[in-house]
Amino acid sequence: MAQAQKRNKPQGKGKKQRQQAYGASNIQVLEGLEAVRRRPGMYVGGTDIRALHHLIYEVVDNSIDEVLAGSCDFVGVTIHEDESVTVKDNGRGIPVDKHPVEKVSALEVVMTKLHAGGKFGGGGYKVSGGLHGVGVSAVNALSSNCEVSVTRAGKLWFQAYSKGVPEAPVKAIGEKKKGITGTSIKFLRDESIFDSEISYSFATLEQRFREMAFVTRGVTIHFVDERSEREMTFYFEGGIKSFVRYLNRNRKPLHPVVYVEKEIDGTGVEVALQYTDAFKESTHSFANTINTQDGGTHLTGLRSALTRTVNEYARKANLLKGKESNFSGEDIREGLTAIVSVKHVDPQFESQTKVKLMNAEVSAQVQQALGEDFLEFLAKDSRAGRAIVEKCLTSARARDAARKARDLVIRKSALESLTLPGKLADCSERDPVKCELYIVEGDSAGGSAKQGRDRHFQAVLPLRGKILNTERARLDKILGSNEVKALISALGTGISESFDLTGLRYHRVIIMTDADVDGSHIRTLLLTFFFRYMKELIERGHLFIAQPPLYLLAKGKKKTYVFNETDKDATLKEWGNSSKTKLQRYKGLGEMNPEQLWDTTMDPAHRILLQVNVENAAEADRTFDMLMGAAVPPRRRFIQTHAKEVRNLDI
Repeated sequence: MAQAQKRNKPQGKGKKQRQQAYGASNIQVLEGLEAVRRRPGMYVGGTDIRALHHLIYEVVDNSIDEVLAGSCDFVGVTIHEDESVTVKDNGRGIPVDKHPVEKVSALEVVMTKLHAGGKFGGGGYKVSGGLHGVGVSAVNALSSNCEVSVTRAGKLWFQAYSKGVPEAPVKAIGEKKKGITGTSIKFLRDESIFDSEISYSFATLEQRFREMAFVTRGVTIHFVDERSEREMTFYFEGGIKSFVRYLNRNRKPLHPVVYVEKEIDGTGVEVALQYTDAFKESTHSFANTINTQDGGTHLTGLRSALTRTVNEYARKANLLKGKESNFSGEDIREGLTAIVSVKHVDPQFESQTKVKLMNAEVSAQVQQALGEDFLEFLAKDSRAGRAIVEKCLTSARARDAARKARDLVIRKSALESLTLPGKLADCSERDPVKCELYIVEGDSAGGSAKQGRDRHFQAVLPLRGKILNTERARLDKILGSNEVKALISALGTGISESFDLTGLRYHRVIIMTDADVDGSHIRTLLLTFFFRYMKELIERGHLFIAQPPLYLLAKGKKKTYVFNETDKDATLKEWGNSSKTKLQRYKGLGEMNPEQLWDTTMDPAHRILLQVNVENAAEADRTFDMLMGAAVPPRRRFIQTHAKEVRNLDI
């Protein structure tokens, strides 16, 4: 300790002499869009796969703003084979006349100047999602090349850019029929900024555009992926009512969809909701058509209105009596599917990526819009009202039972925190950032993992058999499972509303199961549990899936592990498909000795880990409900549809 203090002690004049000079010449001014290229995280959230998709969202959001302005009803998105993207619409077209201050075409100003656009009170838009004004210019800055074509005033106008810099002034390159307007933007992401190995996901974009079409009635969104020759067209006349029906198509509804649409103090509020027989809540919020994944004041308003209204109805209908406690928010939201969408003149988001709405007044506006109409619905449809209250009563009883069960599972004191599950082989490192936990299928694989691991930072928790399907059970039953209790105890975070990420003992939680059907099933059960009860673990990037090899190929002194059929075939071809090549198929981790398991699956220098993330909560919710829920027909349809795609089915 004394030595450490000595090393950290200030060194007097010597230290001052070693400091670098800091003066006016050290202050750097970044011109134009250079700030975006230097710090992409500030504008699109980073340079990863999510930020890559955000480039498309920023451009499409501008087209949707034209829809909100009543000037557009079609948006087309095309991903070309070279990974360039074209977004076009039939809106008014970006203005091309000379800007009075900048003295260049307004199109060039919009594409090359941060905080330039028609959404800052100039009368161009009443409501928009792109109010930060950096969207399309940031996309231009982060693209190796970009081309914009505008149809306006009977002409086709064009300008091209290289890394955000115009290659020539805006010019007319053709004639167009008068009355036809629109904008087309084609861009190719700059691979010096974005990793060339990542690419756009059709499924992620498909879900995003479906949501946009639900939330923006009257727009047609046509999505084409030329890389795979797939295309989808979205148009929903029913708006968010159709969205709720879509989310609930695998669930049993308790009543028709309740829909409210009002304008409160200039803010448009839309809410659609429906209770089902499910145990989980499924709520999604939008502000100016943008999916606010982290919620915000509009979601707070929705929840407050529901809690107050259901309790008020239950008292008036004599379904809650005397000193009986009011229902909590958690009781009331069990089985709820709800969409809240607001249109605000001046939305304030938490960041440029627009994942959370911050306008304080919106909470009261949503409560006012929903409260009266929902109470009236409950009073008029007494059967629906009773069904909802009975659902809340059942939820309250189960929640009380879950609380008592949870008290037995979750550690409440320093003494209890020392108690870890007996089958956990812990690591010696105590810094959670450096620690990782392998959740392993079965005692056999657990034994190999315990022997093969690096005991300094790798812990192993073997699970016996398949854990409970948490999609079909309430929390009180889930907490009765010994395997689930061991998992919660090992992680140290608690569960559900008691979840606290600060207690996480391992910053990498790795699911390691066999490469067979049973292993896939166990992995899906674990993912269902984490998604429903420890979702923040996924959102913060702490959950991973190990990728054990499928085959060991050996020929003479050569040997290699391969992880899929494609690599196996390629290796066999490279080695000449000789009969001397030995092929070993690993059906289970227990078939590997500790050294092999370390070399292929646990050694940080050589292993492959897949990080689990939730690109879209609504689609993930629907998928887990379809695959793991009680309704059989949707699952049967899924199996029949994808049966021919199955490979390596163990019989």
